[in-house]
Amino acid sequence: MALFAVSSAIAALFRKAHWPSGKTLCASVIVGLGLFLVPALLIEIAKGGVEDSTRVALFSLAPVFAAVLEPYLGSASSTPQRTFLTASLVAVAGTMLVFPLDLPHSAYAALAFLEVIAAIASIAAANCVAVRLVCDQAADSTLTVATVAAGAAAIGLVLLGVVFGRHPFSLSFADPWTALDLLALTLLFWLMRRMMATRMTTRFLIAPLIANLIGLAFARPGVQVRGWLGLLLIALGSGWLLFAPEDEPDKAGSPLGIA
Repeated sequence: MALFAVSSAIAALFRKAHWPSGKTLCASVIVGLGLFLVPALLIEIAKGGVEDSTRVALFSLAPVFAAVLEPYLGSASSTPQRTFLTASLVAVAGTMLVFPLDLPHSAYAALAFLEVIAAIASIAAANCVAVRLVCDQAADSTLTVATVAAGAAAIGLVLLGVVFGRHPFSLSFADPWTALDLLALTLLFWLMRRMMATRMTTRFLIAPLIANLIGLAFARPGVQVRGWLGLLLIALGSGWLLFAPEDEPDKAGSPLGIA
């Protein structure tokens, strides 16, 4: 995250981009905390209380949260877009068939369950704010918003690591996955100007879908009808989310006052 903040800052300086201030600066910080820091903290706390398959199933709720929140936090539309909400629910139903929920059986597991849901809501809400924020600014503002957001997240994560980390602190950036992480972050912010937040959260549906299809192609396990139906519903819901026509937006001002 720190490397991404530094590289975004260098690119912003090279392009002489306008740096955010006031409400825009605060909103950029909120994006970084809500999109990266808060979810990381909540999911880390919830470890041990929620199975991996259940966590994947719960993350399919991200488009549902985004579809409900975007009209108020992001999109200028005055009412929720029912098309996207319906498509999200179809995909969620498919995910539940592929990854059945392991409902909590104790107070600790229930709290961890709610923490994961809170993390998902944080990601969806921050994604909505980020899309509106980037689209309301000049074309080169994406670089400065990305710098502030990633910088705020990096600082917060370092502080949390120092306070709560159980392993020796390291500044090693030699991990070969770092380049892919930087590319993914670059793509994430690049898409914010080009795609609704609800469509962006489809990544939480497509990732497990592709993983399952790759597993089927190479491992060739026996799949029950329930599994095939689930994969079909995920594909239908994801495609619906990505390609369904958008409602005409209302020309009202930004609910956050960050224009």
